[in-house]
Amino acid sequence: MGRKVCVIGNGMTQFAKPGSSPDYHMMAKAAGQQALEDAGIPYELVEQAVVGYVYGESTSGERAMYELGLTGIPIYNVNNNCSTGSTALMLAKQLVEGGIAECVMAMGFEKMEKGALGAKYTDRQNPMDKHMGVMFKAQKFTNAPPTAQLFGGAGREHQEKYGTSNEAFARIAVKNRQHALNNPRSIFHDPLTVEEVLESPHYYGPITRLQCCPPTCGAGAAIVCSEEFAKKHAKNTPVYIVGQSMVTDMPSSFDEGSMIKVVGYDMSKEAARQVYEQSGLGPKDVDVIELHDCFTANELITYEALGMCEPGGAEQLINEGNVTYGGKWVVNPSGGLLSKGHPLGATGLAQCAEMCWQLRGQADKRQVEGAKVGLQHNLGLGGACVITLYSV
Repeated sequence: MGRKVCVIGNGMTQFAKPGSSPDYHMMAKAAGQQALEDAGIPYELVEQAVVGYVYGESTSGERAMYELGLTGIPIYNVNNNCSTGSTALMLAKQLVEGGIAECVMAMGFEKMEKGALGAKYTDRQNPMDKHMGVMFKAQKFTNAPPTAQLFGGAGREHQEKYGTSNEAFARIAVKNRQHALNNPRSIFHDPLTVEEVLESPHYYGPITRLQCCPPTCGAGAAIVCSEEFAKKHAKNTPVYIVGQSMVTDMPSSFDEGSMIKVVGYDMSKEAARQVYEQSGLGPKDVDVIELHDCFTANELITYEALGMCEPGGAEQLINEGNVTYGGKWVVNPSGGLLSKGHPLGATGLAQCAEMCWQLRGQADKRQVEGAKVGLQHNLGLGGACVITLYSV
C-alpha cells in the first residue's frame, strides 16, 4: 500500500433511456464539471485522466475530456464491460497511490442502444465464449437475452440448492425501486409491488423483465487525489479509499459447471476478502452498500459473497429487512442498476458518487443515518469484479 488516497469531488448526470440523452461528450462534460465544482478545483489542477466506456469509437475518452479543457494531460481509455467505471476509478487511485500524480479524474460514460446487450463483432472470438460454454452445458439455451439466461440460471441454481423463493428475488426489485423514488437522477420513479414484478414477462429461472436493469445513457466522474492535495484544495470532506481490489475469473468460474460461479460469485468473494484484509474492516463495519444488481439474482447471491450472511441465508436477510433502511445495511440506496439505470461505463463512477454523498451526509432524502463506511461492488462479465471500501 502506498500513500492515502481520497475522493474530493463527484459528478453524475441524470440517467436516461436510449435516444433521450445528450451525446456522450456532452454527458461527460456535465459530469466532469459537477465533479470539479464539487471538489472546488479548476480542471488545470487535474494531472491525468482515466476514462471508461464500452460502446464507442477509439479515443472517445479524449473527445469527452476535451470539453473540460485542452491541457495536454495523459488520457487513458479503458473498457472492462460493466465494471469499466470502477476500473477507471482503480487506475486513478493507483496513479495517486504510487506517487505518479497528485490529482486524477476518473470519468465514465455510455450512450447505449435500445434492447438487450449483444456482440458487436461476429468475425472474431467472442470474449464470453467460456462463460457461454458453461451455460450451454448447464441449461438449455432459450430466446431470452443471453445475460438474463446467465443470471437467471444462477438464480435457479440458488433455488435448487437452498429453496429460495421467487418472491425473494422480486422483493429486491421492489426494494430498489422504492429507494429510487428519492433519487432525482434515477431513470425510474414509480413504485413496484411483488405481484407486478412476478407477473411481468418471464425470462429465465426466477427472472422476469422487471428484475433486469434497463439499457441506459449517462455519465459519472470522480476527482481522486492524495491526502496532501485534499488538505490544500478540497472544498468537501475527503472520502478515503481504504481498500480496493479487482479480481478476474478463476478456474472455479468454468471448471465446476456452476452458474452461480460463472456469473462472478467467486470473483466477488475473493475481492471482498482482499478489501477486508487491506482495511482491517469486515462486513459488520459497513453501513451502506452500492451493489451491482444488474439482475435481482446477482444482488441476492452477492449478499453471500460479501459475507453479509452464510450461503443460503440471503432470503432470510431480505425477509428480515436487513438490506434496507432500519436494517443492518442499506443496499443500493440510489435505486441500484435496476432502478437508477446501468450505463455500462458510468455505473462504477455513479456508485462512487453515491458512496461519497452518503458518507458526507449529502444524500438528501435517501441519506443513511450515521453512515461512516461504504462498500461498492461493481461486476463485469468476461470478467472482472472491483470492490472499493470507503470511509470518512
